[in-house]
Amino acid sequence: IPFDDIIAIEKAIQSIKLHFVFNEGTGKSDMYLNDENVEAAIREMKVSQKVSEVAAIPVVRDFAVAQQQAMGLEKGIVMDGRDIGTVVFPNAELKLFVTADPLVRAKRRFIELQATQPSITMEEVAENLSHRDLMDSTREHSPLKQAEDALVLDNTDLNQEEQFNIALKWAKERIMA
Repeated sequence: IPFDDIIAIEKAIQSIKLHFVFNEGTGKSDMYLNDENVEAAIREMKVSQKVSEVAAIPVVRDFAVAQQQAMGLEKGIVMDGRDIGTVVFPNAELKLFVTADPLVRAKRRFIELQATQPSITMEEVAENLSHRDLMDSTREHSPLKQAEDALVLDNTDLNQEEQFNIALKWAKERIMA
């Protein structure tokens, strides 16, 4: 569907059903689109190259926000996204604004993508992240920005366990408050 064909996009959105299914093999939840596991597909570079452009379409943003809010109705959910703390869950119990040095982010994403796309270059990944950051932070509808009440977690020099421990500490502090 061409990105400027709003009528076709609105019609297509009506047939989309998104949900998570726990994957025992990976120990993580996979994203399903109309009962098809799309977890690997949504992580591909070809998706990353278009996601900001698609996310800037107001009807798509509205649909995505509604889907995410429905997933979070029962609480106990951890979500990441560029407008999660400001638009999707402005009243969340705990908001983390996770950041890192752009080069470190690019290296991490490069390693992730290399497993399935061996021909990808570090330069392509760095350029894509920079472009997405610019597009997402300057879009009019649901822009990427830090929520005023978010705690900043700069993970430039942290491993996953260290990040988890900081987030867990902050979560426990919020529960006790």
